[in-house]
Amino acid sequence: MKFVPLLFALLLAPSVCLAEEDAQPVQQEEAAAPQDESLNDLAFYALSLTGTPYRYGGNSPETGFDCSGFVRHVFHSTLGIELPRSSREIKELGERITPNELRPGDLVFYNTLRRAFSHVGIYLGEGRFVHSPSSGGGIRVEDMNQGYWQKRFNGARRIISSSR
Repeated sequence: MKFVPLLFALLLAPSVCLAEEDAQPVQQEEAAAPQDESLNDLAFYALSLTGTPYRYGGNSPETGFDCSGFVRHVFHSTLGIELPRSSREIKELGERITPNELRPGDLVFYNTLRRAFSHVGIYLGEGRFVHSPSSGGGIRVEDMNQGYWQKRFNGARRIISSSR
């Protein structure tokens, strides 16, 4: 599957994110940078699950997802990578990156339960991420520039490296 920039352009409006941890705006990815096909598959598959309901402890499209169940499912289904069950465990993996280093497929972490790294989502590019938010909601795309997300940003990790 080839990267389809037009699809992302339609889904994702350009934006800048200010993270508490590093207080640096997210820079837009270079449009001409080579994209790893497996990361494109990961992003497209994650987006295909939009609307799947939230379910605490959930880890399948049939029954719903919580945030870490969603991330685990996407990484396993597209890349064959087994991630731990909780966002706090997942944040120990991979390489710590700054907000201006974010690329599609990286993980973004938030403090949504009054404890660090209590929530995780998958970065899509252009300051947007996809996640399974909370009870009563479904998987959706969010803007990292929204005040709610800016205040709660804890950091980002790159689980897989590529030729990016």
